[in-house]
Amino acid sequence: MTAPDLGSSPRMLPGCIPPDADQLNKNCFCITLDRDVLNGNLEHESAEQDFGATFAGARQHLFSSTPVFLPRSIVEEMHGVAKAIEVASRLEGYRNAALFWAPEIAHRDHGPAGAFMGYDFHLDEGGPKLIEINTNAGGAFLNAALARAQKACCTELEQSFRQAQLDDFEAKAADMFRSEFVRQRSGGSLRRMAIVDDRPTEQYLYPEFVLAKQVLRRHGIEAMIADASDLRYENGKLMLDGIEIDLVYNRLVDFALERPEHTALRAAYQDGAVVVTPNPHNHALLADKRNLTLLSRPAAMAAFGLPSDLRMRLAGIPKTTMVTPGNADRLWVERNGLFFKPASGHGSKAVYRGDKVTRSVWQDIARGGYVAQAFTPPSRRMIQVDGALTSRKMDVRLYTYRGDLLLVAARLYQGQATNFRTPGGGFAAVLMV
Repeated sequence: MTAPDLGSSPRMLPGCIPPDADQLNKNCFCITLDRDVLNGNLEHESAEQDFGATFAGARQHLFSSTPVFLPRSIVEEMHGVAKAIEVASRLEGYRNAALFWAPEIAHRDHGPAGAFMGYDFHLDEGGPKLIEINTNAGGAFLNAALARAQKACCTELEQSFRQAQLDDFEAKAADMFRSEFVRQRSGGSLRRMAIVDDRPTEQYLYPEFVLAKQVLRRHGIEAMIADASDLRYENGKLMLDGIEIDLVYNRLVDFALERPEHTALRAAYQDGAVVVTPNPHNHALLADKRNLTLLSRPAAMAAFGLPSDLRMRLAGIPKTTMVTPGNADRLWVERNGLFFKPASGHGSKAVYRGDKVTRSVWQDIARGGYVAQAFTPPSRRMIQVDGALTSRKMDVRLYTYRGDLLLVAARLYQGQATNFRTPGGGFAAVLMV
């Protein structure tokens, strides 16, 4: 296929629509993101002048201009994996096993199911493979804005773009937080919530916090962005600047709330004085990577009572093993086919492809605290960067709540793991074909 003109308007040459998603990802180089529309939408939705240029514009690799094509059947298969895991997390045997290695605070279940669960997949010829589960999966509000700024570059794709819009995303997000509040509180309604992180204005995804705040306010929920260290727990209430907080949308990566600056939030959570979502209990049941050693073992899931049809869905989870001093020598020999991740890690920090591991790094891994996951290479998306064809790795994220699908997004990148430093990379709109 001849490369299309990469002008400011999204274009595709006539007849360049191959018959399936794989061919589209290899041969379709159309640019569908209208960045002017995106920046205008971000400014409107944030209610802040020049927001798009100031924040999103300064993160030039946050959004990819190129969409990712997925068959609807693959999205449904991924969703099936996520729903099976959610069912497994409610089984007594599984819960006991997962909580066995969890910190004490995670044993407290106040009711919330966990807002914006994130299920990350690689795609290969055998189907989607779940590589990670995240309880504070970032990017949902940004990806919703990204979807609304896409333009169909030909009539054949117009329906796919309409499907990608998810016009009811904002209402679903607001209803999700109201549901989390009700799951813990027997009476009353959600009035005021805080979006909490450490030094939020310094976070790379801070623009998302601003979008979330405005979305929630439009749906009748007062929302504030807060540094966790500014919270106070006084007289049985979690306070921010003298105002009582009903619910915390927790974006911290201190999953057990152990750091000194999280003392107030930890105490309020332990006492059930505030609704926290996602919370240590959610993380322990779903996102601790040691749980993948259970979920990827059919015999274990059968023993826990997971029905056979749901166990079949979990075949999409690569076999995962805990690294111990007892199996370290064997895993070193097998390392080329493995990917090593810290059990409680986040954001691709301290993760290693087995064929890249040095002896000095292995000494740390072999002490334990890591899992070894069968390596599943990511699929590829061909794009154009400065007029030259190039390949980018691709993963797909499903944002869910209680097993219901909220949004589908992709990330394009190069290197060992996802990042926002890749030319042509970043969050990418997903078009189902």
